[in-house]
Amino acid sequence: MNNAPDVFSPAKLGPITLRNRTIKSATFEARTPDDVVSDDLIAFHRAIAAGGIGMTTVAYTAVSQGGRTNGGQIWMRPEAVPGLRRLADAVHAEGAAISAQIGHAGPVANARSNKAAALAPVRFFNPLSMKFAKHATRDDINNVIAAHASAARFAIDSGFDAVEIHLGHNYLASSFLSPMINRRTDEFGGTLENRAKVARGIVMAVRREVERLGPAPIAVTAKLNMADGVRGSIQIEESLQTAKWLEEDGGLDAIELTAGSSLLNPMYLFRGDAPVKEFAAAQKWPLNWGMRMTGKKFMREYPYRETYLLRDAEQFRKELTMPLILLGGITNRESMDRAMAEGFEFVAMGRALLAEPDLLNRIQADGDAHSVKSLCTHCNKCMPTIYSRTLCVVTGGPA
Repeated sequence: MNNAPDVFSPAKLGPITLRNRTIKSATFEARTPDDVVSDDLIAFHRAIAAGGIGMTTVAYTAVSQGGRTNGGQIWMRPEAVPGLRRLADAVHAEGAAISAQIGHAGPVANARSNKAAALAPVRFFNPLSMKFAKHATRDDINNVIAAHASAARFAIDSGFDAVEIHLGHNYLASSFLSPMINRRTDEFGGTLENRAKVARGIVMAVRREVERLGPAPIAVTAKLNMADGVRGSIQIEESLQTAKWLEEDGGLDAIELTAGSSLLNPMYLFRGDAPVKEFAAAQKWPLNWGMRMTGKKFMREYPYRETYLLRDAEQFRKELTMPLILLGGITNRESMDRAMAEGFEFVAMGRALLAEPDLLNRIQADGDAHSVKSLCTHCNKCMPTIYSRTLCVVTGGPA
């Protein structure tokens, strides 16, 4: 513990320096009804930045119209840049850095809402859209890889400090990694080496685009699943090998370790209460009926504990040398100090900052007393608000 860095000390992340070692993790804000930055989204991230975070992450900025989970999300294109610039300027004015989570939702994408075809490793039925996702051809895969590079360029043009490539939660790249979802028999299926080609190809395309623009102007990170929490899908052993390949490829400045599947087991990431009734109420018929009938099977409940992903993440810390970001159950100074002591360079926080955007300022002002506790109750009733306007139903934050 004595040799561990202070979580509130400045830290290098690739070519940038953060004022401290805390990152607001990507949690979809549902504040972009016109698919571009709104004043409401700027207010959301300005509050997080003013609250003391080192870097806030905008979620979710899809690389294409069909790569969104739903309509009403930002997708990276020239029309999005002016608003993204305003957002970056507002965050910088509060002393924080800003990252854009870029990705393609793949089989999680709602093709009906997006008014664009969804993609998956194999033809896949999405009950949210009541449509099938299209089997991704080689051309489709190449287009998605190129779109990630373009998205990184738009982030740079917008004055962002970093991009986070979404390789988790069974979005497109993650679904290719999953042996359960990816049943292909071509060069993108079968062995882990084949299944990892999409993820590795995306990362290196982004890295090449960043380097093409001169000395690295932004940091490049990725969110990677350690495990899906589903038998037969992504497990730690294969994920660790994927992480080793990503490290060897040299395309990333850090990896944020995550877990769970938006398709199959979302609560494996969101430990605590499973708000089945609230999720059902947020859906239209017949999905609301189906959620009421089967929601407890889909939203399996896992007890909450501090640093609940640390045990799995420690296996990655032992095997990798690159910077790692610990996510999951980081709500107080004790959990932050524990992450630093275990060798993680950064910590990421989500629900605790929804409840209290100024939580970090309170923790830092508390000094060595370690008396500040998060107001988050882990009820997870914030999760269904992504279908309307994301906020904490307990505190009402961020306003």
